[in-house]
Amino acid sequence: MAAVRVAFDVGPLAAPRTGIGHAVAAMHAELGARDDVELTDYLISFRARPEEGVRRLPLPALVAHRLWSHFDHPRADRWMGDAQVVHGTNYVVPPSRLPRVVSVYDCWFLRHPSAAGGDVRRAGRVLARAVAGGVAVHACSQATATSIAEHLPGAVVEVVPLGALPVAAPPPRPPIPELEGRSFVLAIGTLERRKNLPRLVEAFGLAASEQPDVALVLAGSDGDDRAAIDKAIDALGPAVARRVLLTGRVDDGARSWLLHHAAVLAYPSLDEGFGFPLLDAMQVGVPIVASTAGSIPEIAGDAALLGAPDDAAGMAANLLAALGDTEVRSRLVAAGSVRWRQFTWQRCAAGMAGLYGRLADGEAR
Repeated sequence: MAAVRVAFDVGPLAAPRTGIGHAVAAMHAELGARDDVELTDYLISFRARPEEGVRRLPLPALVAHRLWSHFDHPRADRWMGDAQVVHGTNYVVPPSRLPRVVSVYDCWFLRHPSAAGGDVRRAGRVLARAVAGGVAVHACSQATATSIAEHLPGAVVEVVPLGALPVAAPPPRPPIPELEGRSFVLAIGTLERRKNLPRLVEAFGLAASEQPDVALVLAGSDGDDRAAIDKAIDALGPAVARRVLLTGRVDDGARSWLLHHAAVLAYPSLDEGFGFPLLDAMQVGVPIVASTAGSIPEIAGDAALLGAPDDAAGMAANLLAALGDTEVRSRLVAAGSVRWRQFTWQRCAAGMAGLYGRLADGEAR
């Protein structure tokens, strides 16, 4: 059987790597190793310097998104070579006469458009127009697929889960000297409203007296919820507030050290489309306390203690169990060791290759 020729958006690889960038890189590598898919890389950017062989659409992304949110022009066909399918890997896929698929990782910006920046809202309009035109949607979880169906009625959606990303070996020294030899609960992610960190701070305050030597580390860049987080920390009182550490943005080495040395990973989000930190924690043997929102139960399975995201008392109880109950900790770590291995990039690539084939044959439009 001849390989399906796919025009593949490598734009996320040209920018500083986010979770989506790492996911697209892993997907690209695994698809490139298959003999039933032939990739032609493209990107939409005037700023990026494409590597050799990457086709650049000669249109600034900002201009392209403004046009594509209203019109099906300019089409990308002339730059796609002999591709049979076009895959937009980051919420946007250009207009084309070819079958198209677009990857959607979460729908928070569709549910809360007022909290999204202008570029994100424009990308959402391009996505909505593409879906209305029959573009297939790749959802990374069933929870994301459900949200897509809610916000983009009539969408043709296929669920293909992502894989676990490798966790680098940690450096020998802690990124924050105060953490040397200290037990801590870790939350990783931008300080944005979706991450529900004020509620985690409240829960930590409720648990603090029973774990007087444990710190709470919030590792991530400032976002739209920083003021609310600061207010929650101030409400703890000085003694407990001093035990909450904000690191700012962390590099891969610092992130790895924090993961390897955390006593618990806290993941109390209000919504998640997939949840790489869950799989990261499972890989390094860290028990998880998380919410029941979005894809979290679907990804975490029995490797986490789950509770309602608005229940600070329940979250505190789960933190205490994960910190202090040896039997609970062992059970969660053992479950995680099995769970994360189910999420492989080989399985993801096989699912995407099957979708490409059906699109090329006209079966998934």
